[in-house]
Amino acid sequence: MSTASLPSSLAPRRRLTRDQRRVQLIETAWRLARDEGADALTLGRLAEQAGVAKPVVYDHFGTRNGLLAALYEDFDRRQTAAMDAALAASGPTLADKAGVIADAYVDCALAQGRELAGVAAALEGSAELEAVKRACRNAFLDQCREALAPFAARAPSTVSLLGAIGAADALSYAAAAGELDPSDARKELQAVFAAVVERAGDASR
Repeated sequence: MSTASLPSSLAPRRRLTRDQRRVQLIETAWRLARDEGADALTLGRLAEQAGVAKPVVYDHFGTRNGLLAALYEDFDRRQTAAMDAALAASGPTLADKAGVIADAYVDCALAQGRELAGVAAALEGSAELEAVKRACRNAFLDQCREALAPFAARAPSTVSLLGAIGAADALSYAAAAGELDPSDARKELQAVFAAVVERAGDASR
């Protein structure tokens, strides 16, 4: 009897590469957070849900905080990629670029905002979260600065961009929680990022 003719329960499992396994574990962890909340995100529970032995999960994340930090980084990578693609395809005006930044931020929060909020809350006060948030924040600052700089006489300041990020967090999480219409959140956030440029000094539109 060939392997192809074996019932699926008896056929040998395809061995995943380390990178593939990590992707599987992160996808399973997000599903677990969505279905049962961030409190359910333990390494043992993740191993059970992913169908792997506990040492496999410990090898990838080390600790529960390591897992939560990996989820935060995963969210940030996807947000960055989505915004890069949208900026590249957008129109040439300040309104276009500010709108892309606003849309990307709100849309990512709508896609996974509640789960991310739970992950961040579970990590609150930990060294892992502070390091990850700082790295993600700095990368986003650079991304925004590069997109907005052509429209200002000088590069937008870090202070102004940090204020915009605070507004982005508040607006996007409110939209994800159903407290605010997403379209209103996008419009307000677009105005916030446009104002960052205006404070830096107008150049060309």
